[in-house]
Amino acid sequence: MVKATDKKDEKKDEKKSEPKPEPPTPTQEIKANIALIDRAINDLETRFTHRVLRSLTALRKRINDKVLRDAIDENYPKDSAVKNSLLSWLPPAPATEQSMEVDTTSEANATAPMPPSSKPTSEPVPEAEIYLRLLIIHHLHTSKDTYSKSIELSHETVDKMQSMNRRSMDPIAAKIWFAVERSYELGGELADARPMFLAAQRTASLRHDDDTQASLINRLLRGYLHYNLYDQADKLVSKTTFPASASNPQYARYHYFLGRIKAVQLNYTAAHTNLQQAIRRAPAAKTAPGFYQAVHKLFVIVELLMGDIPDRSLFRHPVLEKALSAYFDIVKAVRTGSLSEFQTTLNKHAAQFEADKTYTLIVRLRQNVIKTGIRRLSLSYSRISLRDICLKLHLDSEEDAEYIVGKAIRDGVIEGRIVHEKGWMECGSQKDGYGPEASEVFGRRIGYCLDLHNESVKAMRYPLNAHRKELAAAQDAREREKELAKEIQEGDLDDDEGLGDY
Repeated sequence: MVKATDKKDEKKDEKKSEPKPEPPTPTQEIKANIALIDRAINDLETRFTHRVLRSLTALRKRINDKVLRDAIDENYPKDSAVKNSLLSWLPPAPATEQSMEVDTTSEANATAPMPPSSKPTSEPVPEAEIYLRLLIIHHLHTSKDTYSKSIELSHETVDKMQSMNRRSMDPIAAKIWFAVERSYELGGELADARPMFLAAQRTASLRHDDDTQASLINRLLRGYLHYNLYDQADKLVSKTTFPASASNPQYARYHYFLGRIKAVQLNYTAAHTNLQQAIRRAPAAKTAPGFYQAVHKLFVIVELLMGDIPDRSLFRHPVLEKALSAYFDIVKAVRTGSLSEFQTTLNKHAAQFEADKTYTLIVRLRQNVIKTGIRRLSLSYSRISLRDICLKLHLDSEEDAEYIVGKAIRDGVIEGRIVHEKGWMECGSQKDGYGPEASEVFGRRIGYCLDLHNESVKAMRYPLNAHRKELAAAQDAREREKELAKEIQEGDLDDDEGLGDY
């Protein structure tokens, strides 16, 4: 036992003493990704390309001019035309960097023998060039001075990609279209890219390119909603079919855009369903916090418009707590039914609501606040004048109060009646839980249970040919009875047989 414990301790010490492997540099990661793309083309396995694209979000935050220049130098031969084309979109290396490289190489030559050349002798596959162009486009998005340059590079990349016409390039092409849209959006020319996206979407649907088609539908919807063109966005949704094999992030974006369209069209139930799907399919909150916050902002407003109050734990989420602080104040105002508090909160956070493009939806909540206030008053008072309602709910006039109370009574929000001659509202008594309505509800529940029982019986499965065994047993019993009757008739049985002791 002592020896076994000693061995375990030695293994633990060895594990602790082993240094952790250093993470690869951005240049090494790009080189490894290009090797994976080459392997995907040679083995006809797109999963390697998808593995490369999954690391794109983290990689593009670590690249700079030097990283991209080194990656291009290490993957292309010296006199390559593609290499010169890629380097032309990057600023030239500074003189200090070149002198440092010369000094280090001269010292290495003086102290060590000349190693064999590691420069590539042939160019990688064309997909590698499109991948490097994608990285350069994302790098140009980091500075306002290079927005126009990113649009030019996007145009050239799209033309080159379409001229090659390689189906193995489809996963990277979907990412290229996202980068193209981002370039136009940052440059303030998003509307100019719409004809190009429409033409590319038609081509992708004809070629059954699901990745590119899903990306382009989301690009078009984003462009329409950016300019508040909800009718055009709704027509696009009705005339296109979102590919079922699209990835979860694309589906999450698509459901979010659908939720925004349905909310503006007053179809809150469908909007709520689509936003729930977007939340379920979205990446983790820490992976994509911006999208997670945008979906929940709209989700909270849609729930309020449906007459529900969001769960309080939602506003305590570490990613959502700060982003939803203004929406939490709106929820409190709607819950208490205070119109003055609602108007104060709306004026206080109007700039944020307009930036989130939820201001018009929040304005619709005014009627919900008034209905909540009237419901609270009807529970507190058996009779209340319209003037007091006007003062408590901060309405403009008694005529407005009379109209709002009448509409609430007609919609079934409260029970009561308005006495116009005396100018007050008489609230109805509370229901005791009995009566024709309760019996109707009870009847519906019984009918549901009976239907459920009938459906369950219909869905039951019986073993095959089980009835044949019962038929065979019954037939044997009938034959035995016939034999017994025949023996009795023939007199084979003795008189004393079967009488026992009697």
